[in-house]
Amino acid sequence: MPTAKQEAPKEEEPDPYAPSLPVAFFFKVVFQDTKLAPDASFQEVSGLSSELETEEVIEGGENTYVQRLPKGVKHPLLELKRGIAPDTSELMLWCRETMEWGFPLKTKSLNVYLMNEKQDPLRGWAFVDAYPVKWEFEAFNSTKNEVAIEKIALSYTYLQRLF
Repeated sequence: MPTAKQEAPKEEEPDPYAPSLPVAFFFKVVFQDTKLAPDASFQEVSGLSSELETEEVIEGGENTYVQRLPKGVKHPLLELKRGIAPDTSELMLWCRETMEWGFPLKTKSLNVYLMNEKQDPLRGWAFVDAYPVKWEFEAFNSTKNEVAIEKIALSYTYLQRLF
């Protein structure tokens, strides 16, 4: 039976040396074109990957293995997802110009940052010479109460990890 002199157990303080894992919901998209800066709020960003393509080469008389030789690096499309923007949006105008009017193609570079709780970037990726290749609007459904969503898929010349 506890006596009146016993203290309540203390809550453990967090270990300052324990690694904290980043959260995937705190990110920032920064376009190098300053006109697009206000348009950089997105619900979701996907396509942050690289893959080294290989070619299989079978050597004559060697049956115990197959050589895999590197060909090049390929990247998926970068997909940005957000609520449908007003028709005055610079990003919307860029997509419209590219998808409806074609050439000359105007490329733009952008960075994606994963942020910590102090709003400092933890990781960063640079997408060089990006341009829209797909502009999609999710289905409209009268039985749901959801925000109308647009997805913009960007192709780019190369991806560079910043840190």
